[in-house]
Amino acid sequence: MTTPFPFTAVVGQDDLRLALLLNAVSPAVGGVLVRGEKGTAKSTAVRALSALLPAVPVVPGCRFSCDPAAPDPACPDGPHESGGGVPRPSRMVELPVGASEDRLVGALDIERALSEGVKAFEPGLLADAHRGILYVDEVNLLHDHLVDLLLDAAAMGASYVEREGVSVRHASKFLLVGTMNPEEGELRPQLLDRFGLTVEVAASREPDQRVEVVRRRLAYDDDPDGFAARWADEEAAVRQRVVAARELLPSVRLGDGALRQIAATCAAFEVDGMRADIVMARTATALAAWAGRTDVLAEDVRQAALLALPHRRRRNPFDAPGLDEDRLDETLEEFSGENESQDQNGQGDGDDDDPDPDGPGGGGGQSPSDSDGPQGGDTGARPEAGEDGPPQTSGGGEQQAARASEPFRTKVLSVPGLGDGAAGRRSRARTEHGRTTGARRPRGALTKLHLAATVQAAAPHQRARGRTGRGLVVRRDDLRQATREGREGNLVLFVVDASGSMAARQRMSAVKGAVLSLLLDAYQRRDKVGLVTFRGSAAEVALPPTSSVDAAAARLQTLPTGGRTPLAAGLLRAHEVLRVERLRDPARRALVVVVTDGRATGGPEPVALARRAARLFAADGTACVVVDCESGPVRLGLAGQLAGELGGTAVTLDELRADSIAGLVKDVQRRAA
Repeated sequence: MTTPFPFTAVVGQDDLRLALLLNAVSPAVGGVLVRGEKGTAKSTAVRALSALLPAVPVVPGCRFSCDPAAPDPACPDGPHESGGGVPRPSRMVELPVGASEDRLVGALDIERALSEGVKAFEPGLLADAHRGILYVDEVNLLHDHLVDLLLDAAAMGASYVEREGVSVRHASKFLLVGTMNPEEGELRPQLLDRFGLTVEVAASREPDQRVEVVRRRLAYDDDPDGFAARWADEEAAVRQRVVAARELLPSVRLGDGALRQIAATCAAFEVDGMRADIVMARTATALAAWAGRTDVLAEDVRQAALLALPHRRRRNPFDAPGLDEDRLDETLEEFSGENESQDQNGQGDGDDDDPDPDGPGGGGGQSPSDSDGPQGGDTGARPEAGEDGPPQTSGGGEQQAARASEPFRTKVLSVPGLGDGAAGRRSRARTEHGRTTGARRPRGALTKLHLAATVQAAAPHQRARGRTGRGLVVRRDDLRQATREGREGNLVLFVVDASGSMAARQRMSAVKGAVLSLLLDAYQRRDKVGLVTFRGSAAEVALPPTSSVDAAAARLQTLPTGGRTPLAAGLLRAHEVLRVERLRDPARRALVVVVTDGRATGGPEPVALARRAARLFAADGTACVVVDCESGPVRLGLAGQLAGELGGTAVTLDELRADSIAGLVKDVQRRAA
């Protein structure tokens, strides 16, 4: 087994280490979500945490890690008698993004069922993680059916398995830790709320600190055991401090003044529900215990807010988490009351009790996220006063970007029929995960056994095969593959005309608002999106196909306009993007949304070239819709002609409201299915 990188050897990342250590002190805090760019030691720190956790007493031989002091009366391996147990190291169980449902919750032990004829339950990862850590790397890429199971287990503290004649319930209380790169997409709100704390991490811009990171990493790679030995004393000190904080935790006093500050802070930031209040209270208590104090101070409440509220405050879907720290300080000052009196009585200064304020977890009240403003675009932005007037230019014929109008809700856009499914939440599809709808003979390797169908196929032949015992005689021809139905996501590729003919601010604002609305729907449906723009003399891929819908929103908001209309170049670039994407992700069906007034200018025979480029989409059978941005009393109908060449449908700019554009895309997808 590879020696893990020592927790105390991680350079910087104070807020990340503090959040993890607070959960080690008080698992009731509810876990940590670590957001940040790649290469910032997210996974390294999480994997190193388990070495700092105290050993867990368990009932000998219990596969579900029952506590000998209070064994689960419904344990499938029970009943257990109360009494002495055996200690084992605290576990960190890793849930792979591509894990199956059976691997997560457990399933019927097929080997024993077929060989011995008995129904036996084989535990899954939720059983292994009981009383330990469940770690999900790239948690934002986790399939929705696994997210649903995690939510159920986290809410009830137990896992229920009802399948293939097996009915099992077992305890499953775990510390949920997830890491993610926001560029690859966001989390579902329900799962996001299940994480007690959230931390934003980024690579240091200080050369000295970056040098130290490289130095330590190279030393670890050269000699993992020797490197770990050099940090053994620091690891032992932090481990002892965790144990001491756990022992002190029941004695920590959370006064009425601190509770009022917590409640006022949650109300000021308009968080939903009461979970935020509870998490803040537990976090503030753990902070006091970690500092060696028995009273919760205002500084604990402030730090708890910075860790527990950024992902819970009300925000637009494309806004990054964060808190207004000035507003936080004003709220805490307004409701200081009892805490101030405690400080004056000498009960509020715990600095001397902290043996290493700058050591592991010494966050020191620093913000875990940059709250200078939302990233990824302001989806609720409205045009400024006078924006509908003559557009301003920034030189070279390029005009300043118009701000998007207010987005609106679209109808559910789905493709009729049954696709072959890139995982998502939009259209029905045959998938590896989801509900079982039937069985078939396997084509190639067997991946999902349909047990009942297999037994049914083998049963009539038992006498002819000479069966004598309880076991079932099964042959290759009897095996049946389960067919499962779930939901798929689509690729929505926007091809946006940013030429001078589109520069009227009122029109461009409305167009951006409509596109943002479809982006919001794509975010909720787990689609991939891409953005191609064309203006001047060429087209460019403003955003390659990605699951990060907020990145598309940011690019759209800053899109400038001006110059000629190279329509053919835009269509050809979009066709090339789809060609490459089909090689990478052949199961995902695409929808192309062309936003233009239909004009084609610049170069020789621009109209003829645009028509030939459009016919490529029709030949491929790609679903297309043209958003007609032409305005004025005289309309040339060029966008409608383009839609005909694409084999799609055109809609005018006035019809871009929810009922019309969503219905149109649905019709286009139906014809393409």
